Amino acid sequence: MQAVKNTLKPFGEWGIELATKKKSAYDYTKLRRKIFLRGLVITACAAGAVLLFRTLTVGRLADALVSLMQKIFNMEYFSAYALYNRLISRNIETMMILCVIVFMLLLFGMLLRSFTKYFDEVVGGIDKIMVQEKGEISLSPELEFVQDKLNNVKETLAKRAEDARISEQQKDDLVVYLAHDIKTPLTSVIGYLSLLDETKDLTSEQRDKYSRIALEKANRLEVLVDEFFEITRNNLQSVQLNTQVIDLGVMMLQISDELYPQLAACEKEITIDIADDITVLGDADKLARVFNNILKNAIAYSKEKSRIAIAARMKSGKTQITFKSKGAIPEDKLEAIFDKFNRLNCARSTQTGGAGLGLAIAKDIVLAHGGEIFARSDGEYSVFVVSLRASS
Repeated sequence: MQAVKNTLKPFGEWGIELATKKKSAYDYTKLRRKIFLRGLVITACAAGAVLLFRTLTVGRLADALVSLMQKIFNMEYFSAYALYNRLISRNIETMMILCVIVFMLLLFGMLLRSFTKYFDEVVGGIDKIMVQEKGEISLSPELEFVQDKLNNVKETLAKRAEDARISEQQKDDLVVYLAHDIKTPLTSVIGYLSLLDETKDLTSEQRDKYSRIALEKANRLEVLVDEFFEITRNNLQSVQLNTQVIDLGVMMLQISDELYPQLAACEKEITIDIADDITVLGDADKLARVFNNILKNAIAYSKEKSRIAIAARMKSGKTQITFKSKGAIPEDKLEAIFDKFNRLNCARSTQTGGAGLGLAIAKDIVLAHGGEIFARSDGEYSVFVVSLRASS
């Protein structure tokens, strides 16, 4: 109980702390000073006027007024003095009261105009926030604390709007990516079904194999379509990686089998040089997209009847996978090759298809895994390198 009591503060100290916090919340010093100075000037003028009226009843100023009345009204001294007493001396208190009332009205009017002006400035600042006008909001120096607050609000709203725009753009990008990836299993299904339809001398084992792969790809297509609709209801941040240990050699063999129809059509082949103990840690489905897109790009742009070599090595605790194909990438295209909608050769669009999204998708997925991806070319061969976290 003693320890608890020691943590309690007297009510007065809490009051002082709260008052200090309230005072330090906003700095009204400049506003108070300006209004105080204006009020002080008007009050001083009112006091001066009262003193002036007081002096009208005594001394040389009173004699001067009597003399002035003599000249104006052409009166004798005693008659002018009697008129002075009736008009001024007897009504001096009323005149002073009227003077004070006039200056009080002036003071009230000044304060009213000042606050109206300040309200106009604040409303103008709010209007700038609402119309999202560029530039900082500028108010009178005495409203600096309001100016800072409005600028902070403007900056916060602008940041939220930008975050919302980026989030929406990411969502749209992912929808486009998924739409692009839907083509991959669809192409495999069409390719293997075409083989079954056009090739009459296939063995029963080959027909069973191609039918099985076509069914697997059709199932994969269904999964992608479901994911497509799921993404339309969520943003990019809601997509989670299903991390697991992946046997890299087995995955590459599966992807190579899926791409057999495209390889056969252009008389190309894939070689795989991956040791049995090479693994990576990541989302199998999404990394399959990465390797699939890289290989499809290699098939589309490599030389006819050439070989695509896949190799993997452990390097500095990471698994480095290389995809080497015959065909150069121009130096000026290397930096932009992973940009969205980028194509190495627009003239070949009818032959290779696609919208130039495959490598952009691959880059996003690799970065989401904390890895890196890049390409290099020596004038004869092109090499794509993917570095991912190893499982051990």
